[in-house]
Amino acid sequence: MTDAPATPSPGTPSPAAPPPAATPSRASALSPEVTDRTSALSLLARCDELAAYSTLPDGLIRRVYLTDEHRAVNALAATWMREAGMTTWQDAAGNQCGRLEGVTPGLPALLLGSHLDTVPSAGRYDGILGVLTAIAVVDRITSAGLRLPFAVEVVAFGDEEGTRFGRALLGSRALAGTFDDTWLDLTDENGVTLRDAYTAFGLDPARLTDAARTPESLIGYLEAHIEQGPYLEEASRALGIVSTIAGARRFAITINGHAGHSGTPFYRRKDALAGAAEIVTMIETIARHAGLIATVGHLEVFPNAVNVIPGRVELSLDLRGEFDDERDQTWSEINANIAAICQGRDLTFSVRQTHNAPAVVCNPRLREAIAAGIASTGNDDPDLLLSRAGHDGMAVADVTPIAMLFIRCRGGVSHHPDEHVEAADVAAATDAFEQAVLFLAAATPFPAPTAP
Repeated sequence: MTDAPATPSPGTPSPAAPPPAATPSRASALSPEVTDRTSALSLLARCDELAAYSTLPDGLIRRVYLTDEHRAVNALAATWMREAGMTTWQDAAGNQCGRLEGVTPGLPALLLGSHLDTVPSAGRYDGILGVLTAIAVVDRITSAGLRLPFAVEVVAFGDEEGTRFGRALLGSRALAGTFDDTWLDLTDENGVTLRDAYTAFGLDPARLTDAARTPESLIGYLEAHIEQGPYLEEASRALGIVSTIAGARRFAITINGHAGHSGTPFYRRKDALAGAAEIVTMIETIARHAGLIATVGHLEVFPNAVNVIPGRVELSLDLRGEFDDERDQTWSEINANIAAICQGRDLTFSVRQTHNAPAVVCNPRLREAIAAGIASTGNDDPDLLLSRAGHDGMAVADVTPIAMLFIRCRGGVSHHPDEHVEAADVAAATDAFEQAVLFLAAATPFPAPTAP
């Protein structure tokens, strides 16, 4: 295992035979072997293979950061990267990386990727399909003998979901150089700190900054991802372009009342759950009116007995919007209404913000490349879609421009075992993603030759 420095050339990567030198071209026949490796059926089979690495029984998927399952899928992804002609390394944050040099060694890189971790009882395509699509594109470039005016790197982020430590985007924050050292004290459900988890995984938490890239080392980041929404399916389209990744704020809200016997008259009660129920419906009403997305996904009642009035309720709020100012204004309205409801019921409350990610607008030049890629599959007018889900690109945008390709998913279902994509859509996405990379290559000047 080696650590990736913050330069475009990885430290001591695993050996892989470079592709033969060739004059870059936008079209080249692929060998039958590579065509098979990069076909939609092959990518879907690899998704199935990765799905076997899970801590849940009965075919359910749960794969979290810095675990044996994480180690295993990194190793498998590294094998596929090397087959595609890349040199590989695991960076200081546990992200699995691969690199294909450009026409000369050491050029800045176009970064492609997504994540390999999951939520509990996950589907098998969220994040995973994006990593495999990126590897397939590099495989095609290598097989075609192309030398591009930039390097191409693939990154399989180790933690996008935040399932284990409650903090999302840990892998991509490290790559972007925005990792907060206070997060090392986060603990999982077993009391293991993030610091100790890094050590147990064979990483040195004191060297996390080694994973950070610099703006000069990258030319941009492209990510292919299932839509996690119904809009492409409703429009009968396989692919779309992300305009903006919605900004998200998350809050832990505690409602305090007074526990008591269930025989207590209503006028004597301070029922925290009744107040929380009113708050949940109020949140939905306000968010709907504002055109935002709000989710109360966690609710815990104390003392949680059938014949006891609840004295305390803890609930979560996930609030998302395309524009940060509208989202923040809506939160102010929600907060004021929580106060009013609690005052009317003689309750108290407290709020703690647990996450704040600003909205990220995708880069116009990179969006143009994705549009050109989609056009190559026969769609000259792709839909422009807001991503209401968060992605690693939100973090990567702090160090380099980003853009995203969306792939239709059945029913818009994600974060669930019923997550499903069609092979034809995966085939179109792989072709479009490849052409997006080649579009950028065609628009990028080749570096001047160095003097002998």
